[in-house]
Amino acid sequence: MELCGDDFAVLSGDDFTVLPVLAVGGRGVISVVSNIIPEDMAAMIDAFDDGDLDRARGLHHRMRPVMDACFLETNPIPVKAALAMMGKIEYELRLPLCGMSDANNEKLKQSLTDYGLIW
Repeated sequence: MELCGDDFAVLSGDDFTVLPVLAVGGRGVISVVSNIIPEDMAAMIDAFDDGDLDRARGLHHRMRPVMDACFLETNPIPVKAALAMMGKIEYELRLPLCGMSDANNEKLKQSLTDYGLIW
């Protein structure tokens, strides 16, 4: 980023690195968790941009369990499962993808329940 100038935008490619990437000059994210909790990811970036690091940090830590759950198995399997649990989509996967293991499905479900996205 130091060598490229202001016309070169660096984006985080992992949800859990958004805040650190912003802190060193990054400008955004290509996000998985934004499919599930877009408002909170946007709010975290807005808070950072507004100089409210405490709020940005709080949102990061609040989202972190959902971020982690989205990568219990190969992307996009967990995010599709999450969206289906939330009633947003039908749970469909094309080969070579397959459904989540029962154990990981329960972990994902628990993270969504704890976040208040499902009951």
